[in-house]
Formats: sequence, C-alpha cells, structure tokens
Amino acid sequence: MANTKSARKATRKIARRTEINKARRTILRNSVRKVEEAITAGDRTAAAEALKSAEPAIMRAAQRGTVHKNTASRKVSRLTHAIAKLGK
Repeated sequence: MANTKSARKATRKIARRTEINKARRTILRNSVRKVEEAITAGDRTAAAEALKSAEPAIMRAAQRGTVHKNTASRKVSRLTHAIAKLGK
C-alpha cells in the first residue's frame, strides 16, 4: 500500500490510465480481428474495407502510446500484404 500522498496520487493516476489504455487496446484488437476474419474468409473487398477503417485505429493507438509505433506499422504492413496475397 502507498504510504505517501504522492504515491497515493500516482496509484490513482495509474488506475485511470490503465482503464483508458484497456479501452484503446480493445478497439485496436477488434479492428484487427475484423480484417483477419475477412482475410480468413477469403473476401478481399471486405478485408480491404475493414483495413481502411482499422488502419487509423491502429495508428491512433500508436500515436497515443498504447502500442509502439513500429508495432503498429508492422501490423498494418502485414495485414496489407495478406490482403494483397488474396488477389493472386
């Protein structure tokens, strides 16, 4: 348990940030899941549409510090590559 006033405040701040980051991570994962499901189904147009809405969500999570920017870029790149392979 926190002993000092500043430690108690830090605990409150961490709890608030954790809730916000959980929500952002959920949005990120759900958007990626929609793209992956469309890829698995083999529906290229649905996958492209899902990626169109997922990419801003992924990059927003990186910008806000929920995930690292390289991780976000890698996710977008891999999803784009998987969609491109569907067309072949």
